[in-house]
Amino acid sequence: MAKPVCVVTGMGPGNGRAFARRFAREGYAVAMLFLCAREAVADMQSAGRGAIVVSGATASLRGGAGTAAFAAAKAAQRSLAQSMARQLGPQGIHVALVVIDGVIDIPRTRALLKDRPDEFFLEPDAIADTVYHLATQRRSAWTFELDVRPFGEKW
Repeated sequence: MAKPVCVVTGMGPGNGRAFARRFAREGYAVAMLFLCAREAVADMQSAGRGAIVVSGATASLRGGAGTAAFAAAKAAQRSLAQSMARQLGPQGIHVALVVIDGVIDIPRTRALLKDRPDEFFLEPDAIADTVYHLATQRRSAWTFELDVRPFGEKW
């Protein structure tokens, strides 16, 4: 049996790196790219299976003051993921959106928010564990949208 493949788009020092490490630990061949998911879809369609997980933000659901461009982009991303899920799901390709509602714990954000406690930040490795679970769900209970946030958040 061929080794499963995980394609991580939008690689960065936080979530992208953590996602790649988590899937690699489970024996996946990991491709780290800034290319579109459509490049990987043909192989998934041939295999009759696959998963595409889009990392979004709360701004996809409600915009905040001074974030019009970001909110519009994240709302469009959410809508695109929904369309992809409806189109590709019947072909065995699981498309899901993870709404990340918080600040990612990386050196840059720690430096900017020095006064915040550890509980304020989302750990990339913890998010990666959640994404791994989402991507490997059985077909009988696929999740489309999942929110992750720090436990102490007041929402």
